[in-house]
Formats: sequence, structure tokens, C-alpha cells
Amino acid sequence: MHGLIHDITLAIVTAWVLGLVAQLFRQPPILAYLAGGFLLGPSGLHLIQSEESIHVISELGLILMLFMIGLEIDLKKIARAGTVILGSAAVQIVGTCLLGFAFFWLVLPAGARWDPLYLAIGVALSSTVIIVKVLYEKRELDTLPGRITLGVLVLQDLFAILFLAVQPSLDNLQVGILLLSIGRVIVLVGAAMLISRYVLPVIFHRITRSPELVLVGALAWCFFMGEVGERLHLSREMGALVAGVAISTFPYALDVTAKVTTLRDFFITLFFVALGMTIPLPTPSIIGLALVICAFLIVSRMVTVFVPLYFMRQGLRASLLPAINLGQMSEFSLVLIQVGVAAGQTSVPVASAASLAFVILAVLSTFAMTNSDAFTRAAVGWLKRAGLRDLDHKEAADDDAGGHGKPRRIVLLGFFRTASSFLNEVERKSATLMKDQVGVIDFNPVVYSTLVSKGVHVSYGDISNPDTLAHSGIAHAEIVISTVPDYLLKGTSNEKLVRQVRSLNKKAKVIAVADLLEHVPQLYEAGADYVLVSRLVDAKELLAVVDAAEHGLLADLRAKLDRRLKGREEVLP
Repeated sequence: MHGLIHDITLAIVTAWVLGLVAQLFRQPPILAYLAGGFLLGPSGLHLIQSEESIHVISELGLILMLFMIGLEIDLKKIARAGTVILGSAAVQIVGTCLLGFAFFWLVLPAGARWDPLYLAIGVALSSTVIIVKVLYEKRELDTLPGRITLGVLVLQDLFAILFLAVQPSLDNLQVGILLLSIGRVIVLVGAAMLISRYVLPVIFHRITRSPELVLVGALAWCFFMGEVGERLHLSREMGALVAGVAISTFPYALDVTAKVTTLRDFFITLFFVALGMTIPLPTPSIIGLALVICAFLIVSRMVTVFVPLYFMRQGLRASLLPAINLGQMSEFSLVLIQVGVAAGQTSVPVASAASLAFVILAVLSTFAMTNSDAFTRAAVGWLKRAGLRDLDHKEAADDDAGGHGKPRRIVLLGFFRTASSFLNEVERKSATLMKDQVGVIDFNPVVYSTLVSKGVHVSYGDISNPDTLAHSGIAHAEIVISTVPDYLLKGTSNEKLVRQVRSLNKKAKVIAVADLLEHVPQLYEAGADYVLVSRLVDAKELLAVVDAAEHGLLADLRAKLDRRLKGREEVLP
């Protein structure tokens, strides 16, 4: 027992120290945990050599990790996913698995029975931790490529659940055995759903004011379902995952998640440290296989993500960005492969190569996602020269034929929520005015198709590109408006946009938005005629709401707002 505590102490201290180093270099902490395990384990300094310690730490971390993954899977969101997300996810997952199995079956030596399958499924999954972290820092979670990326991630997790259900029967793939496995999964899921629907809400409602009981209750539910999964000859990991999914959509799930997160992080740290301990010293063959895995994943993402999105008319940029965002292996991939190693279905060298590929891809994809705007801008130009058409090809053809149409008096640079509300107000005032006098420049394919269907003139393009502005009729506009805040603009800023517009049109009235108060004089100096400061408008409305609350008029004010919202059909809800 003292040996186990000693090993856990070493693991946590090493993970923390290396985690600080990873943060300094802006790398995912998981890389630090894997490196810490490798350093402590048999291939490193031999400070931890107890296989029992490694196994206990790993299994506890794995069970809690899968429980938390289950909590984060919202089946209602999957049901509401659009056709673009569902279609691209289906092609990405199925396509990568089929291509991966065929490719690794040819690459790996003969006799590796299930190694190609585990690697194919491993490369089909992408890292939720890395993607969400980078997209959050770049404020791109709510963009179209961000929503597509997150939707694909959710469906990848659902696919992994299905594989976990079948995995115990891989060594005996008979129809009867598979049907029995599916029956066991149905029993497990059905029992979990019934208990979480009719029993757990009552219990958690009674103990909601006792945080320690909520935590213990969540853990009891997790390990109870894990034991049920084990008794059904599935696995404790499968049971923990189902336990999380079963309560993911209920009101108390957020409270459970908040209370279990700290404990989850502790054991996940131990899991990845323990996983690092199992990695042998890389040999040339392992390094070579890891590089092959990396190359296949990067190429397959372009084939299975970019291509279907492009043919679904999402435009070059919105098709490229999800492919770049998804360009790494998932932590879940390592989990599945470790499950395969434990079951004797895949080999340790393959698992080691997958872990090394995970590390390499995590570093590369973090860099690629951070600089995705520059990469995408360069790639779009190259793809157009190669003959691929973007959504603006019809406009280009019209220009060549001299039929671009009359210039619009009012031009919106970029289209986000403020522009969406503005356009709705214009439409309510006069639909003819909106169609004849308002134009939009943006590269969101949803915005493009929706506005075109409404009869609004749209120039598809990147407003950070001066050529886009020059060819969109800016020189003839009377009013040019930029409502997109700087933190959402890519490759430009409101100040740069104002200067570019002024260089093309000296007479237009230019209106821009300021994020910070110090930006207001800078925008005026750049040539803006008026600067929108949204925080001042919000503050004025908030003051009116507080005044209404103090005088008992909040219900009246809310009714007034409800009347304003009624019947609004904006492009961006």
C-alpha cells in the first residue's frame, strides 16, 4: 500500500512539473503527462516499476474518464444536428475506418489480426481536449467551421461507444455472439436509462444541498454501472460510459459534472501518466509506424472531411477549417487501443506507435489550428488556381460578362449578429429597400445561401483581402458598415478595414464598431465617420431594466421585448 502511495506521489509531482513546462510552450498538458509516465516507467528512470500500481492507477483513471466523456455527450444535440454535420461526420468516420483498415492491413506485417482495425478506429477519432481549448482561445467555437467540428466530435464519441460494445466479441465474431453482445448492451443501456429517468432524479433532488453526497452518489452510480457492465461480460469502462450518457441530459448532470471534474482531472492525470509508463523506448520501427500513422491521418482528414463539405457547397474556407481542426488523434483513441492491449487483441508496439503519433499530431495540430487562417487563405488561392470553384465563381463569371449588377448604396462588411439584426430591421421597414440597396460581403456559406434566397445581393469573399473589397462595388457605395468586432475578424481589424475602404472610396460614410474605448479615436483617425460602441448601448438598456425593476415595471418591459422579438426571422438566430 505504501508503495502505491509513493508511486502516485511521484506520478502527480512529475505530471505537475512537466505540465508547467507544457503550459509555457502552449502545448496540451496530456503531452506532459505521457512524457512524465515515460520518464518514471521502465523505459525511463525506473522510478516506478510495479505493474500492479500501474494497472490500478490506469483502470481507475480510465473508468472516471469514460464516465465524464459520457456526461459530455448530449444525445439531444445529436438529434438536432443539421444535415451538413451528420453527413460530414458519417463520411469522416466510416470513410476513415474503411480506408484505415485497408491501408494498415497492407502496411502492417502479416499476422497482426486486429491491429489494422484498432489503428483505423484510432485515427478516425479526434481530440476534444485540444480542439475545444484552441477554438475557445481563438473564439471560434460559435463559427460555422467550429460548429461543424464540434458536431463531428460528438458523433465520433457516439461511434466509439458502439465499438466498445462490440469489442469484447472481436475474437469470436459469430452472428450469435454478436447478437448476444448487442442484447447485453441493450440490457445495460435500458437499465441505465430507466434508473436515471425514474430513480436518480428523486435521489439527487434530495441530496442536492449536500455536495459531498452528490459527489459520492455520482461515483457510486459510475462504479455500480461499471460493475454491471463487467457482470454482463462487457467491461467496466463500457458501464461507466453508459452511466455518464444516461444522466447527461438531465438537470442534475451539470451539478454532477462540476463536482466530479476535480476528481476526474486527478485520475485522468494518473491515467495518462500510467499510459506513458507502458510506452517502451521507441525503436526505429515504432518511430516509422508512428510517422506513417501521422501521414495517413492528415491525408485522410482532407479526403473524408474537406471533400464532402466541399461537395455540400460549404465553400473552400469552411470546408478546409474543419479538416485542419480535426487533424489529430483523440485521447479516446489511446483509451480504445489500451483496451485492445488489455484484451490481447492488439500489440504493444502498435499501441506505442499510436501513443507517439498522438504526441506528434498534438503538437502539429495545435500549431496548425493556431495559424489556420493564414494556412486557409494560402490554400484557397492554390485550390482556385488548381481549378476548384468557390461559392463566388458565379459572381466572377458575371463580372467577366459585364453583368455584376448595379452597386448597392449600403454595404455590410462581414455578417454577424449585429448585421443580422440590422438587416431584419431594414426588411421590416421595406423589403424592397433591403433587396435593392443593401449588399453584404462575407464568406460564411450559410449566410451566403440564406441571403441569396431572400434576394439580398451578397459578394462571397474574405473582407481582409483588399481585392475582395475592390471587386465588390465598395468604390460606388454611399454607406459602408463594419459591425464585426476585432476579436472575431481574421487577418484584419476595423481600423485596417476603414483605411482600405477610404483608399477605395473617399466620399462614402464609413461606420465601424469599437471593442475598446481607446479604439474610438483610432478609428476616427483612420477615416471613420461614426463609431459604434456597443457597450454604451447595452449599458443604457441595462439601466432602463434596473429602473423598471425598482419601480415594479419589469413585467411590462419584458412584454415589450417579447413583442419586439415576436416574428423575427433573422439569418443568424
